Amino acid sequence: MLLNNRYQLLEKLGSGGMSDVFRARDLMLERSVAIKVLHEHYSNDGAFQQRFRQEARAAANLSHPNIVTVHDFGFDHSQLFIVMEYIPGKDLKTLLRQRGRFSVEEAIPLMVQACAGIGYAHRAGLVHCDVKPHNMIVTPDSRLKVTDFGIARALSTITPDEKADVVWGSPQYFSPEQAIGEAPSPASDVYSLGVVLYEMLTGALPFNAPTSEELARMHLQEAPIPPSEYVPDIPSALEQIILKVLSKEPSARYRTADQLGRVLLRFGTQRDTAPAPSLSLTPEAAPAYQRSPEVQTEPTPVPPAIITPAPNAPETIQPFPDFSMPDIDWASVALGLLALIAWGGLVMFWIIIYFRYNPT
Repeated sequence: MLLNNRYQLLEKLGSGGMSDVFRARDLMLERSVAIKVLHEHYSNDGAFQQRFRQEARAAANLSHPNIVTVHDFGFDHSQLFIVMEYIPGKDLKTLLRQRGRFSVEEAIPLMVQACAGIGYAHRAGLVHCDVKPHNMIVTPDSRLKVTDFGIARALSTITPDEKADVVWGSPQYFSPEQAIGEAPSPASDVYSLGVVLYEMLTGALPFNAPTSEELARMHLQEAPIPPSEYVPDIPSALEQIILKVLSKEPSARYRTADQLGRVLLRFGTQRDTAPAPSLSLTPEAAPAYQRSPEVQTEPTPVPPAIITPAPNAPETIQPFPDFSMPDIDWASVALGLLALIAWGGLVMFWIIIYFRYNPT
């Protein structure tokens, strides 16, 4: 199949209820690309087409080593498609299924990279809205790249009946405010990053339920099981960081992914660990690309990824729940200065009045 007389589809890498993902060849630039082709059901929706183009343009302006680059988008054969950088590697969810969980020394460097990519998008004014391990590709040299920016936001234009099927495709990672339909913010992405980190370290999700409604209730009302109940030797400082990120109120979390990344980076520095171990992805397995968000199919059984163990790190560490620099509210500072000046002026006014009517 040839799209726009330029992109030759070669093989299907993944499929789901919203789209199919193909490895393709860009005949003009003679390079491999990954193409996500949306199903006709969504492609024929006029409102969605408009929003999809807006979000694709915004995502194409993101240029960061931890973000999958968007090259192009278009409409052909009655289907919308988006052309992305082809990443030979495996999505983080596949690695979790193969390995069970990651050690602290393995998880922190990967999560710092995820925070760097998403934090860059936050500075550009974009919220991912669908942060989860399925949308994180890990390359053989341990580079993590985040994909699918903006697609979840474009889905907000579809009809309510369809919305439940698509938006609830990954409710395990949604923030409490997203679960009740509120507009997501950078703090919403931070919550989802916390869920991913929790799963990487424990091999389990903080909340799990058979229905999306029950999951929404748990995100809104229930406290997560402390990670130390799954992994007793997890550092207490790291556990406090995770529980802070999973706060119900957005204001109680770190405000942006950049803040969370700085906290995790300093935590890793404090532990004085060796450089991040390299992930050796099995060469026999075909390169896996991003699967569709709403369908989580089990991967074809392959030998587990080989991870070079890092040297043992010190087990004791002083707890320090928050390493982030406080944000200065300059508006409040200005108002305080104005109040101080006004108070001083009032004092001088009364002194002048006093001496005018009570001369010495």
